[in-house]
Amino acid sequence: QVFVLDMRGGEARQITEATNGVEQYAWRPDGADIAYVTPDDAEHKKEIDAHNDAFEVGDDGYLTTAAPTPSHLWIVPAAGGTARRLTRGAWSLAKSEPPGPPSSPLAWSPDSKSLLFTQQATPHFGNADQSVVMVLDVATGESRKLTTHQAFEGYATFSPDGSRVSYWYPRDGDPNNVNDIRVTAVTGGDGTDETRAVDRNLVRAVWMADGKSLLVGGHDGTRTALWLLPLGGAAKRLDLGDVSPSWGFWIDVSLGRDGALAFAGSTPDRPTELYYLASPTTPPRRLTDLNAEVASRQLGTMERLEWPGPDGFRDDGVVTYPPGFDKAKRYPLVLIIHGGPTAASVRAFNLFSQVVAAHDYIVFSPNYRGSDNLGNAYQRAIFNDAGDGPGRDVMAGIAALVRLGVVDTTRIAVSGWSYGGYMTTWLTGHYHVWKAAVAGAAVTNLVDQYNMADFNVLERYSFASFGSPWTGKSLQAYRDQSPISYVAAMKTPTLILSDVRDPRVTVTQSYELYHALRDNGVPVKFVAYPLDGHFPGDPVRTTDVYRRWLGWLDQYLKGPVSTR
Repeated sequence: QVFVLDMRGGEARQITEATNGVEQYAWRPDGADIAYVTPDDAEHKKEIDAHNDAFEVGDDGYLTTAAPTPSHLWIVPAAGGTARRLTRGAWSLAKSEPPGPPSSPLAWSPDSKSLLFTQQATPHFGNADQSVVMVLDVATGESRKLTTHQAFEGYATFSPDGSRVSYWYPRDGDPNNVNDIRVTAVTGGDGTDETRAVDRNLVRAVWMADGKSLLVGGHDGTRTALWLLPLGGAAKRLDLGDVSPSWGFWIDVSLGRDGALAFAGSTPDRPTELYYLASPTTPPRRLTDLNAEVASRQLGTMERLEWPGPDGFRDDGVVTYPPGFDKAKRYPLVLIIHGGPTAASVRAFNLFSQVVAAHDYIVFSPNYRGSDNLGNAYQRAIFNDAGDGPGRDVMAGIAALVRLGVVDTTRIAVSGWSYGGYMTTWLTGHYHVWKAAVAGAAVTNLVDQYNMADFNVLERYSFASFGSPWTGKSLQAYRDQSPISYVAAMKTPTLILSDVRDPRVTVTQSYELYHALRDNGVPVKFVAYPLDGHFPGDPVRTTDVYRRWLGWLDQYLKGPVSTR
């Protein structure tokens, strides 16, 4: 529920009575009201029918236990009072399903008369692509489409004077492309792509106070970056020194009325703190010291590695060296591959990489085609090539690291979570250089992903012709790009980790991999956590994941560090 608290003191007052809870809210600029989003009630059944909880299945994951209901907009006085419904229908406001960005936020116009929201054609998560930006007249309840697009829109915000709107939209309307920021008149139209020249996958756009420029953010190489973008002009990357804003498919940055910026971020040797810039042209200043104890410890040095990849790409990644690293020695190598794949490994504090490095391992976190840090051509190169191309990128990175003369090539392990788990199992099925593997929440069967995961039918965008595995000739492509198809070639001792109620990557794939490896005589252990979610979120189980992961590596890699 939404509560209001007087900053001068006193008790918080609850102002919403939403039976199904509040998914998001936004305070009206004039302070009079608060708009909020809540799911509709499920169909009310009477008498004996109330005990019948059967439901019709749609484009939702297999863990769904009831038909999803639409979420709609309401408004309530900030002082308390009767809420008024603003929208209704079989469609729904967009919903957040972690891991991923927050729901496309509500945005008030500066004059407090209009709201921007993202409308999804149905409440089914597999239809999340069918999203468009809407403009709502709060007084009349009438809404209209902002643009002519039919899908893929979201995250709209008003300019400070209310005359223009910025919104997210994939380049040229192709979901395999980078996310660009478009700007259009509030009266409507598709507007202009303001960030094509930036050529990065942008996951935040905030209007500057002058209304003539935007602050945008995304991955750039092995950094998380912010750019100041004058409308119609050239973007300039902010000089953040060694600080990377925190990233979670979204960059949370706050702007002051005087042009100052604040965000949570980290450096390679210091966990997350709060940083402040007096203006976009000034260096960041750390305001908090919450992690001084960690920063005072001897940590591994984190460096960027770049190498010539296959197919004309130039790849990069991050190497974390053991504390007290000695160039005269050769160390076991552990790959920790990022998920996504629309994500990136960057030079920001990484707890697990530091823990693994502290066990006298070199940790390599490679980026690969499909990562969102090197531009549109690089990101979309994973289309219809889920494993082979990215796998060759990773192997080229290992070769570049080996050429530095610090890797014991007889002791190399591969690991990752989610798409990192996909890459782990793809690599163990195609290359035979590994002493150990850890596959967390691993995507191994793309047909299962299409049929059963929360994204389900959205998997089709990864394949030629955007095809279902059950139509045309697409099934073979799904199978060819599924690591489980190559399980007979997997010989690496493998630890499998998964949550039993993971909506994003079905645990069925971990069970399938476990039986396939065990039945083929491969050393394997499968540990499951009786949890919802894509990764254990509590300290006890998170620690258990890391201990088991590290213990498996130690079991197969430990031995004296060799000298040249």
